[in-house]
Amino acid sequence: MRSRLRTCVAGAVAAAVALSTVAAAGPAQAHPRNDNVRKIVKAVSGKNVKNHLRVFQAIADRFDGTRVSGTRGYDASRDYVSLLLRLAGYKVTVQPFEFLFEGYRTPPLLKRTAPQEETYSYGFFSDYIAMGDSPAGSVSGPIQPVDLTLPPGAPNSSTSGCEASDFAGFTPGGIALMQRGTCNFRVKVENAIAAGASGAIVFNEGQEGRTEIDLNPVLGGPGITIPSFFTSFAVGEELAAAGTSVTMNWDPISETRTTYNVIAESRKGDPGNVVMLGAHLDSVQEGPGINDNGSGSAGVLEVALQMAKLKPKNKMRFAFWGAEEFGLLGSAHYVAGLSEEERAKIALYLNFDMIASTNYTFGIYDGDGDAFGTAGPPGSDQIEADFEKYFADRGEPFTATAFTGRSDYGPFIEVGIPSGGLFTGAEVLKTPEEAAIFGGTAGVPLDPCYHQACDTIKNISDKALDVNADAIATLAATYAFDTGGIDGAGTAASQARGQAAHRHGPADSLN
Repeated sequence: MRSRLRTCVAGAVAAAVALSTVAAAGPAQAHPRNDNVRKIVKAVSGKNVKNHLRVFQAIADRFDGTRVSGTRGYDASRDYVSLLLRLAGYKVTVQPFEFLFEGYRTPPLLKRTAPQEETYSYGFFSDYIAMGDSPAGSVSGPIQPVDLTLPPGAPNSSTSGCEASDFAGFTPGGIALMQRGTCNFRVKVENAIAAGASGAIVFNEGQEGRTEIDLNPVLGGPGITIPSFFTSFAVGEELAAAGTSVTMNWDPISETRTTYNVIAESRKGDPGNVVMLGAHLDSVQEGPGINDNGSGSAGVLEVALQMAKLKPKNKMRFAFWGAEEFGLLGSAHYVAGLSEEERAKIALYLNFDMIASTNYTFGIYDGDGDAFGTAGPPGSDQIEADFEKYFADRGEPFTATAFTGRSDYGPFIEVGIPSGGLFTGAEVLKTPEEAAIFGGTAGVPLDPCYHQACDTIKNISDKALDVNADAIATLAATYAFDTGGIDGAGTAASQARGQAAHRHGPADSLN
């Protein structure tokens, strides 16, 4: 198995070396800073960045359609990135760490088999997910609606499945369809089990703000004996139609696995003033993650390769994080392992997570907090301003995006390190105002394939990829020689100013 992995990576690297322009940067002489910026931006092209994405896609195709941490697909991505960086002359560290892998052995399934066939999409921001603590199971049978309120009434008013009497006349072996409402999910499912249900489906209640899968529904511990799913209101309403039958499959796995960060550092530059760029390398299990976050990883990788021949004034450090999709675990592990002295040497951190969404906006993290009220550590405002200048000089519109700690900059701002970055959008719907400014389609997610199997090489905006790759190159090459105006950072005083970050993903819910 290991030899097959190396063969896959070796082939991918050979192809990438032939396609990319690692050597094209050429040895850099002592040029003024602006000249270095111009040369690096010219060398970094969207075409070269997309070549890396093609390799990530090929890796996912080889390994079960995913590059999720703790799998062969992620390990192949790690090997591809680390080998290219070593060949370019960087000092590369592959940093292992353990994490709890919670996923599935075989793909989940919710399929309507009658009256018409339809297979629903698994995952947050999709059609359905398995409830937390749902046991494994594969069942088929007729849907039996249980005391539904359609159309929905007032928010949090449905009592569907809350009383044993709701199941009067329930035929054992059927699949109970219930509506979110006044009691918690465990009560509903336990009542369904007592009535003889072979499976349980709870759908969101249906009022504004209670239609999509935007939470982690949990059953509150072990003891449930039938597979239990949570769906959007739209799916639940479809399944409530007379004569509906479905097939459900849930085959979960929860175990400790090892995954890795890849850290590449320039041989030259002041080790007391480190400029750090990062992107998470992992995908979700549901797909190859070519936009989320192959795009950010490929952009950072190509910039690193083109900067390899420079002699920067400041030490350059490029990071590719593992297990971001499990809660920013790679970046959190890295930051936690730094001493106070090591943190103080990091002048700034730039993060790139999803830079090529097909229905994009050009989002810049709100470092000064004037748009969303949550500022980054001192110096983050200057990073935001520098990105804004890049887009203005290029004649491209831009907007602020909330600095919530949702991605891998979170652990850095927690310890007071100035941070910033770019984000073209995920599950949020594009507004009419944004469509008028950036183009695209209002009312459609900024990334329609976010956390889904369709996040493939086809799920990429070439324009957004090219513009943002040049933005990464511009600031990386600028800060390689001058971090003036940005507080350097991880001191005890700045740590006290650090902000608590919200972890990636929605909060748990029992009802």
